[in-house]
Amino acid sequence: MLGVRPRRGGKHVAMGTHNSLLRLGDGAYLELIAIDPEGIKPDRPRWFDLDRPTMRASIAERPRLIHWVARCTDLEAAQKISPTDHGLVYPMSRGPFSWRMTIPEDGHLPGDGLIPTLIEWRGVAHPANALADDHLGIVTIAGAHPEPATIRVALNDLGLAEMLKVTYAVTPRLAAMLRTPRGTVTL
Repeated sequence: MLGVRPRRGGKHVAMGTHNSLLRLGDGAYLELIAIDPEGIKPDRPRWFDLDRPTMRASIAERPRLIHWVARCTDLEAAQKISPTDHGLVYPMSRGPFSWRMTIPEDGHLPGDGLIPTLIEWRGVAHPANALADDHLGIVTIAGAHPEPATIRVALNDLGLAEMLKVTYAVTPRLAAMLRTPRGTVTL
């Protein structure tokens, strides 16, 4: 669909998932996450609602954009100002990459996928900078939700109101318009 193939990332052993990545510019990437068929099922619900039957049915139809992650420099400070419960902070690492991120205990998507998971990268290594430049970029991201004002308040408190515009819709949804070698593509 994008005209380029994602690169294999690695495994998230604690979540029983694996990923592939595409660089979207400096410090930004698109991550395709799936349940690792060779992985061990975790003792807790997987992140990004991957254990929920309706999510499994939805992504079995086709891959889809379900959530986003926002980088912050102080995870605890971001959690304190956010009206949303982002979950517990989990430290993670793989190879040269080290990060901490929020994961709700029940694995749900904050704000039905429109309020981001928070991530704090440690050190200077960042996965986007290790990926080949396939000339992809984010044009815009947008969302729709039955309670857009609630989502807007949470995004504003996190300083992300300009990053994701949210309108009204009966069913929550997230979309990203990307610049690709094939032209503009919307996920």
